[in-house]
Amino acid sequence: MLEVMDTTLRDGEQMKDVSYTSAEKLTITKMLLEEVKVDRIEIASARVSAGEKNTVAKTMEWALAHGYGEQIEILGLTDYTKSVDWLTETNCKTMNILAKGALSHVQRQLKKTPEEHIKDILTTIEYAEKKSIQCNIYLEVWSNGMIESPEYVYQLIEALKTSSIKRFMIPDTLGILCPYQVTAFTTDLLQRYPNLHFDFHAHNDYGLATANTLAAVRAGVQGIHCTVNGMGERAGNTPLDEAIVSIHDFLNIKTNIQETKLCTISETVEVFSGKRVPFHKPISGINVFTQTAGIHADGDKKGDLYSNPLLPERFSRKRRYALGKLSGKSNLEYNLKELGIELTKDQQKKILERIIELGDKKTIITQEDLPYIISDVLERPEQSKFSIDSCIIVSGKGLKSISTIKLSYKAPEEETKTTFEETGQGDGGYDAFMDALDKIIKKLEITLPELVNYQVSIPPGGKTDALVQCSITWRNHKTFITKGVHSDQVLAAVEATEKMLNIIM
Repeated sequence: MLEVMDTTLRDGEQMKDVSYTSAEKLTITKMLLEEVKVDRIEIASARVSAGEKNTVAKTMEWALAHGYGEQIEILGLTDYTKSVDWLTETNCKTMNILAKGALSHVQRQLKKTPEEHIKDILTTIEYAEKKSIQCNIYLEVWSNGMIESPEYVYQLIEALKTSSIKRFMIPDTLGILCPYQVTAFTTDLLQRYPNLHFDFHAHNDYGLATANTLAAVRAGVQGIHCTVNGMGERAGNTPLDEAIVSIHDFLNIKTNIQETKLCTISETVEVFSGKRVPFHKPISGINVFTQTAGIHADGDKKGDLYSNPLLPERFSRKRRYALGKLSGKSNLEYNLKELGIELTKDQQKKILERIIELGDKKTIITQEDLPYIISDVLERPEQSKFSIDSCIIVSGKGLKSISTIKLSYKAPEEETKTTFEETGQGDGGYDAFMDALDKIIKKLEITLPELVNYQVSIPPGGKTDALVQCSITWRNHKTFITKGVHSDQVLAAVEATEKMLNIIM
C-alpha cells in the first residue's frame, strides 16, 4: 500500500501570505486524518515561534488522545539537541530531519565538508533515539544533487543506511525535474538500496509535480508527499487530489485516501488560506464537472458520450450543464429536469433564445437564474406596442442621476413605429429613467399607473455577477406586477417597466 503524507500545514504554509490559526490547523489535521485518511501529516517546523509551539502541543494532545500520535510529523534541523528538545516538549513522536542532498549546499550554505555534515546528522539522530523520537530524513534539493553531485548523494545514504532512520525523503525542492529524470533517478536509488524506504516530494515549478509523482510511484517509491490544492512556496507542491486520482486510475495502485472527501478538504483549505482554487483546477475546481457546449450535453443525453472515468460522484459532486450562448436544448432540458420544471417545446424554444441572448452579453447564467428567466420570458406580451430601444443611465455621488432613453411606439392605426427620445433627472438611476419616460408618455396622452412596490432579488447563493430580478407592483384600475431580468438591477427595472407599458395598452 502506497503511503501518502500531507504537508499542507508545513510546506504548504510557505505559500506567500498564508498562515493558519491554531484552531484552523487542528481542524485541517482532524479532517486529513479522520476523513481523508492520509497516512501521515507534517504540521510544522520546529523552533519557528512560541505560537507554533503552542499549536503543535494542542494538536498533539488531540492526536495522542485519538490514536494518531505516530502519524504527526515535525520538520527539524541537524542542530544536535534543539529540535529534538522542541519535539519532546510538544509531545511529538516523529522528526523529519532536514539535511542537504546536494554537495553545493553543504559546501556553500553550511560551509562544511560532507563528512562534517554526516556527523551532525548522526549526532542529531543519536540524541533523538535517547528521547524516543523516530527520525525520517529529507535530502533537501536531492534533485540538484542527482544532477550535479550524485556521488555525494550515495555517500550520504551509505553513511545513514544502517542508522535508525525510517524513511529517506527525496525532494525535487526547486521543481527542476521532468518525469523521465524522476524515473531514472528514483530507479537508480531503489536498485542501489532495495531495503530502504523512499518518499518522493515534488514541487510544481514546471507544472510537472503530479506527473513527476506518478513517475516516482511507477518506479517503486513507497511514499509520496502532497498538499491540499497544491499549496506551497512559489508554484506550489503536488496537489493531493490530482496525484491520488491519477495513481488510482493510471497505475492501479491502492491508497487509503477517501476520494469522496477530497473536495471537502479542498474547500476547507480554500477558506482558511484565503487562496481561491482556480475554477478549472482538476477534481476540485468549480467548473470541472460542467459541460458548456450544447453538442456535449446532447451526447451525454444520448448515452454519456462525453463522460470520462473522472465521474463527479467519485468526489461527492454532480455533473452540471451550463447555460449561455453555446447552450443547446439538451443543456436547458437537463437544468429544467433538475429544477422539476416542465415546459412545452415552444416555451423551451423561447427560453433558450433568451438564454443565448443573455449569453451574448457575457452574462453568467446559473441554474438558479433559470426560474427568473422563465418568468421573464413567459410574461412577455405576444405583441408589443412599446419597445425601449436604448437607454443610458448615469449616477454619481453628490449629483442628480441622468437618463436618456429612446422609445418606439406603434399606434394601432399606424403601420410604422414612431420613435421618441428624452432626457430626465432624478434621485437615483431609475427615478431619472422614469422622469424621461414620463415626458414621452405625456406626449402620447397616456396615464402611467401608480408604482406601489419595487423589489430586487438575486437567486439563492447568487454572487455579484448573478442575474437580477426586479419585480414592480403597479396600480391603475387594478393591481398588477411586472418583472424584468438583467445582470444590472436598474436595467432589470427598465425591462419590467417596458412590460408595464405594453400591458396598460
